[in-house]
Amino acid sequence: MPTSALPATDRDAQDAAAPLAPRARLLPALAAVYRAQLSRARVARIPLLFVATFQSIGIMVLMRGVVDGGSEARAVVAGSTVLVVAFVALNLLAQYFGQLRAGGGLDHYATLPVPPAAVVLGAAGAYASFTVPGTVVTAVAGSVLFGLPLGHLWILGAVVPLAGAALAGLGAALGLLAPRQELATLLGQLGMSAALLLGVLPAERLPGPIGWARDLLPSTYGVEALARTFGPHPDWAAVAADLAVCAAVGLGSLAVATWAYRRAAVR
Repeated sequence: MPTSALPATDRDAQDAAAPLAPRARLLPALAAVYRAQLSRARVARIPLLFVATFQSIGIMVLMRGVVDGGSEARAVVAGSTVLVVAFVALNLLAQYFGQLRAGGGLDHYATLPVPPAAVVLGAAGAYASFTVPGTVVTAVAGSVLFGLPLGHLWILGAVVPLAGAALAGLGAALGLLAPRQELATLLGQLGMSAALLLGVLPAERLPGPIGWARDLLPSTYGVEALARTFGPHPDWAAVAADLAVCAAVGLGSLAVATWAYRRAAVR
C-alpha cells in the first residue's frame, strides 16, 4: 500500500519509526575534515608560509653575526625551524577558529554528523602538515649557514608532527576560548612571539624566570630535540624524552581544544 494512501496517523508512526543515519565514525570523519582543511590551507595560506619561512631564515642571518657556532648555533637553527610551525599551527589556527566562531562557522560543523574531535584534529593536522616544506627549507638553510651536519634532519619527521600537534592544539584552544575574534588574533600573535623569543634565543642566555617560562612553552621540547641532533654525538635518549613530552603536551592541548569546541558549538 503506498505511503500516501495511509491515514495521517499511520504515516506519522511510520516516519517516526524510520531509522536515523548512523553517526560518522571518528577516523573517516577525521580524514574528510583533514582533506578539506588541507585543500583550503593550500590555497589561502601559501603566501603566509613563504612569510614564515623567510622570517625564520632572516632571523638566522641576523643571529649569524652574533653566534659563531657550538650549542648556541644549534639552538638558533632549531628554534628558527620550529618557529615556522608556531607561525602556522599556533598563530594562524588561533585566527582561523576565532573567525570561525565569530562568523557562525561552528554552527555549520555542529549540524554535521561529525565528532567534535574530528573537526579539531582534522584542522590541527592540516595546519601542522602545511608547515613541512617551510621547516625543511629552514633547517637545511640554517645548517648550511652555521656549518651544522645535515645527516640527522630526518628527525624532522617526528619533530614537526609532535610539536605541530602541541602548538596546533594550543592555537585552536585560544581561538575557541577567546570571547572575541580580535582577542583570538592577539593571543595567537603573542604565542608566536613567545615561540620566537624563547625558542630562538639560546637557553643559557635567558634570565632565570624567563627560562622557567621557556620550559612551559610546548614548542621548547621540539626545539631541544632538534638541537640535540645537530651535535657530533646526539643523546638519543634525551631526544626521545623531549619528543615524548611533546606528544604528551600535544594530546593534552588537543583534548582541551576539543572540549573548547564543544563548549563554543553549543552556545
